[in-house]
Amino acid sequence: MIQITGITLRDITLPLKTPFRISSGVTTVRRIMLVAVEDADGAVGWGECVADREPHYSAETIETCRLALRAWVAPRVLGKQFARAADIHTALERDFKGHRMAKAAVEMAVWALEAERAGIALAVLLGGTRDMIDVGISLGIQDSPDALVEQARAARGQGYRRIKLKVAPGRDLDYVRAVREALGNDLTLSVDANAAYRLEDAEHLAGFDEFGLVMIEQPFEAEDLRRHAELQRRLRTPLCLDESITSANRAEDAMALGSARIINIKPGRAGGFTSAKAIHDICAAHDIPVWCGGMLETGIGRAHNVALASLPHFTLPGDLSPSARYWEQDIVTPEWTMTADGRVRVPRDRPGLGVDVNMDRIDDLTVRTEALRAP
Repeated sequence: MIQITGITLRDITLPLKTPFRISSGVTTVRRIMLVAVEDADGAVGWGECVADREPHYSAETIETCRLALRAWVAPRVLGKQFARAADIHTALERDFKGHRMAKAAVEMAVWALEAERAGIALAVLLGGTRDMIDVGISLGIQDSPDALVEQARAARGQGYRRIKLKVAPGRDLDYVRAVREALGNDLTLSVDANAAYRLEDAEHLAGFDEFGLVMIEQPFEAEDLRRHAELQRRLRTPLCLDESITSANRAEDAMALGSARIINIKPGRAGGFTSAKAIHDICAAHDIPVWCGGMLETGIGRAHNVALASLPHFTLPGDLSPSARYWEQDIVTPEWTMTADGRVRVPRDRPGLGVDVNMDRIDDLTVRTEALRAP
């Protein structure tokens, strides 16, 4: 049995090595909420809330998650006994709508705790089968096509197996064309719009078909499955849904409508591992390829994503860049690295996250701490 006696919320600030720009804004410093859950035996599991400070990507923010964790998540978890981490999901879903990122931060931490207690890797506990995972990179919007070509050329030289280009109106077709012409047709290339377009842009978006892309990711708003389906009928290039996929039911709806041919699974967005695994299984049953996206996580969040991406139906390279891609120094040891041929090793031989949490580093970065305890 797992009995959670404490939840500690730690806000850290971690500067990015270089600014990261998408269609909704630029990130230079990440404010990140880490979550540590402790059981009655003193074991600790770590999670990471993927919400940002502003509601750009999602309606959830760090502050809404803090409220949800304090007011509704913690009372359902603290002092309660659970046979396994998967039971946390049921407790958090009963008569409790939304707040998926807040729920995921605790739910995923408890999965890590269970793996630690059992002396097995988180990937093994989740049912992962892969020892190595193909890695892709996401390149932010650049000031010019030439600047993007330079970044893409460097990424290919580093061994990344897929290069994703962030796009937005006015910074799209010419930029992608420049990369394709400079680096050739054998480069595995995709684009991500982060919901920057409207159906009125369909003819313009059809221009991406000439580039032989693996996918166009999330061109429209998250709620707009019907318009994604209409666009997909007008394109050769597969659409991929990201922000739209918040549950297994949403994934099934997208498949039924023909809204996407590929799904991006982010456990922090979907409410945790239990929901993410359900999406994975449904996509596998319908032969819809899936991959694991990133949210500029620290090494803790990266550990969660690597473990999830080891499941058998994650067949496309994930946004699982090594620590050095984003941070001068990560908050885990060893830091996440990538092989010369663009793969990350799944730490199946180490219990829990597979990396150690660097508490000295976290203490140096912490700007706010709140401890929640069982009554």
